[in-house]
Amino acid sequence: MSARSRELLGLIPVSLLVSAGFASVLVNRTNEVSDGTLTYGMIFLALCLAGHLFIRLRLPDADPYLFPLGALLAAFGLVMIYRIDADLALRQAGVFVIGLALFCATVVFLRDHHALERYRYLIAVSGIVLLVMPRLPGIGSQVNGAFLAVAVGPVQFQPAEFAKIAIIVFLASYLRDTGDVLVRGSLKALTVPRQVVMYAIPLGVVLLFGLALDLGPAVIVLLLIFVGSLVAVLRERPSLKHFGPLLLIWGLAMFMLLVIRDLGSSLMFFGGFLALLYVATARLSLIGVGSTMFLGGALFMAQTTGHVQDRIDIWLRPFAPDAPDGAGQITQSLFAQADGGLFGRGLGRSLLELPRQFAPNCSVPFPECGSVLPAPHTDFIYAVIVSDLGLFGAAGVVLCYLLFCARGFKTALVATDGFSKLLATGLTAVFALQVFVIVGGVTKVIPLTGVTLPFVSYGGSSIVANMVLLALLLIVSDSARRDSARLGQGGLV
Repeated sequence: MSARSRELLGLIPVSLLVSAGFASVLVNRTNEVSDGTLTYGMIFLALCLAGHLFIRLRLPDADPYLFPLGALLAAFGLVMIYRIDADLALRQAGVFVIGLALFCATVVFLRDHHALERYRYLIAVSGIVLLVMPRLPGIGSQVNGAFLAVAVGPVQFQPAEFAKIAIIVFLASYLRDTGDVLVRGSLKALTVPRQVVMYAIPLGVVLLFGLALDLGPAVIVLLLIFVGSLVAVLRERPSLKHFGPLLLIWGLAMFMLLVIRDLGSSLMFFGGFLALLYVATARLSLIGVGSTMFLGGALFMAQTTGHVQDRIDIWLRPFAPDAPDGAGQITQSLFAQADGGLFGRGLGRSLLELPRQFAPNCSVPFPECGSVLPAPHTDFIYAVIVSDLGLFGAAGVVLCYLLFCARGFKTALVATDGFSKLLATGLTAVFALQVFVIVGGVTKVIPLTGVTLPFVSYGGSSIVANMVLLALLLIVSDSARRDSARLGQGGLV
């Protein structure tokens, strides 16, 4: 079976999911079954078939599983949003059409993804401008203490969703040129005794310093990792002038924490950068230095920035009587997930909408107000999934994300040039980190942030940006698989 035939076969469960999901929600609401649910499934299938035919025409050698997985996640998100509010689902369906149109436009106008390398600095500046836009007076808006959205007339979007793509494109291009000189081994290997001395002395000094100042175990461990990694990097005499991007991206992440006040986006950007840095240099020591720099900077910001400190306090003690305002968000999320159990209450059967408004100062209709969960259609949609479908249903959604990421990294492995490898790795890594940040925040693994669940959460910025990300991955995949076939490297799945 050809790759495009496998892609077409994978779209059939997508239409079945939409039809069955809409039917289940409708039955729970009205105790009636309508043929309209089948119509919804056929319309969504028609849109996916249009995308499939376009891929078959323009990207015949692209990965056969990325588009069906993206469509499956988008279809599931549409069902969950319909379960929350029918009007929102209609708007999300319109946004999906716009995203599909931009998906096709990206493929049409970007015939060769290597053309992005010529504009890497312009793309980097554009990404930074997008990140700053939420703080501009007149257009920026604050949501739950973080500056994430921009409103220009009737249009409102989150620039960080598009900035992540721009930053990854720049880093992939820059590291392709400088990755081989970031760490250039110029000394022969030391004997084991000398290595022990070289590492033991600075680590011992740091340990004694931390114990003398009573810095605490977490800070001491961070310092030990940082110093050990730094010694390993300096041992190889790196080209220091090429470490500008490391400091720049670290500064950008700290800027996002301080000015935009968004811990999730800063973690997502810096994590994607570290993934690219490792692929470009194959040096874990650089990852150790970068990770401890970010954690140290985040710890400092938590001590000096009230919003970040509140997020940390809520994460550590959400049930405390003196917990900061907003702790109810994570506690309600945990209660909702516990109520779902292993198999859930059923699609549309868990308690979500309250009979009346419980917030006296909130006049916005459901789901913004009057919901058991805050923002159930955006930030906390994963909690709704667990409440309705249980732990097993939520695990199925996470599995779809894992398969998507696996195919993205497969594309990076198949790619034959450095830029393609780094671009596919960076896009997939930032996508995976976005899923981890929102799922981890809702389940209290990490502090809660305002990042959306890709393809599933309600919002035009998220689905449109991720459709462009999907288009870039397919462009890279088509080029890589075509080159592999020309070189006689068969066996691609």
